[in-house]
Amino acid sequence: MKAKKIITLSLTAALAIGALTANGVIVSADAEKGTIKVAASATPHAEILEEAKPLLEAEGWDLEVTVFDDYVQPNLVVESGDFDANYFQHIPYLDNFNEEQGTHLVNAGGIHYEPFGIYPGTKETLDDLEDGDTIAVPNDTTNEARALLLLQDNGVITLKDGAGLEATVKDIEENPKNIKIEELEAAQVSRVKDEVAFVVLNGNYALQAGYSVSNDSIAHETSDSEAAKTYVNVIAVKEGNEDSEAIKALVDTLKSDEIKDFINEKYDGAVVPFEDSADDTEEAADEAKDETADADAETTEAAAEEAE
Repeated sequence: MKAKKIITLSLTAALAIGALTANGVIVSADAEKGTIKVAASATPHAEILEEAKPLLEAEGWDLEVTVFDDYVQPNLVVESGDFDANYFQHIPYLDNFNEEQGTHLVNAGGIHYEPFGIYPGTKETLDDLEDGDTIAVPNDTTNEARALLLLQDNGVITLKDGAGLEATVKDIEENPKNIKIEELEAAQVSRVKDEVAFVVLNGNYALQAGYSVSNDSIAHETSDSEAAKTYVNVIAVKEGNEDSEAIKALVDTLKSDEIKDFINEKYDGAVVPFEDSADDTEEAADEAKDETADADAETTEAAAEEAE
């Protein structure tokens, strides 16, 4: 009888103090705050969110992650209110989607970016560059601009003022060593590494080529670079929800030291935690939007000239 009484009291005390989660974390009964539903791409976004689950659970939040294999539905389900947030896109894509679809999604916080890097081909260091050497870069507008900006940041070339994230080889203003820029489809760049001095690759193609961003790149984009601020992958929510308790908890957790350590250890530099201020991110978003508008105007003008 005495033993039964002790057990009953112990269970009552446990329920009063809190609940033990599957992860062995005690959550206060008062702290159970609700469910956060997030739509995400599989890699690395959903993987990062899964790592965040027990951290949010300890704060009383139940994180539900649903993986989508397209870039349209994750935005539509947040716009409709079926999901609280999504995690798969960068700021230019978000802005363009809002403009084309009439949605009202906003950036609630930048989480990570996937850096471009300069990798050795026939040369090992940039000091080895000789007059007339060739560097291979991706030929699509966004990736070529990022590659050229990285080369500029490392003293190889100088671009015209204002070229920014719309830069092409035509914007090269100074090229002291007469470096030839070979423009290739992004997936082909790494395949010519034995034929050129250097190749400039983004994170996923670097991994496919067997490169480690942290160990093999001669230089790579940093979190304070223009490209990183613009192409940071963000938590997107419907306008008006960015300051809600749930979203703040989600963003704070994804920017915690525990998640940063996970990203750094798992992705070997191909995915990098983003350090930002709200002002930096908003400024980058505005600049990206302006550049996209300018590019659209130029395309329309060119089409009109061809029609004539």
